[in-house]
Amino acid sequence: MFEGSLPALVTPMKRGEIDFNVIQDLVEWHISQGSNGLVPVGTTGESPTLSHDEHNKVVECVVKTAAGRIPIIAGAGSNNTAETVQLVEHAKLAGADAALVVTPYYNKPTQHGMIQHFSAAEKCGLPIIIYNIPPRSVVDMTPETMGDLAKLPNIIGVKDATGDVARVSLQRISCGTDFIQL
Repeated sequence: MFEGSLPALVTPMKRGEIDFNVIQDLVEWHISQGSNGLVPVGTTGESPTLSHDEHNKVVECVVKTAAGRIPIIAGAGSNNTAETVQLVEHAKLAGADAALVVTPYYNKPTQHGMIQHFSAAEKCGLPIIIYNIPPRSVVDMTPETMGDLAKLPNIIGVKDATGDVARVSLQRISCGTDFIQL
């Protein structure tokens, strides 16, 4: 379900407000150009600068505009586990196909702490893609930790931004061949 081109969307603003017309145009353009899915309110969408209400409305707009033509992976990450759970729950209610959850930035959790964080999000029932981006989050989820999380039914893949090509093989060994690697 998640393969090919899955661009992260910017969140266009006009006079300090989200420009939902441009979001709709972007979704239509990406669909017409052959994108295989979209990621609203990830870090490219500057999610940390949006209020929760704005964040939720962007997800709703993208899901509604895509209308099931391509899958939507809603950005739902935070360094706060309760906030992550709320964002994942909203993404599920809005009709997103999965949630992209970043490793908790700034807090620098242990590997066990990351298991607790992602396990809480996984219980929402929406497929979760781990976003491992050590240069931004200042924490790196190991392939072993990822393998433990991959045993949970709703942890389905990883967006790996480590820049380490060798990780692909290590993650495949730890997580199995069905684990999605983006």
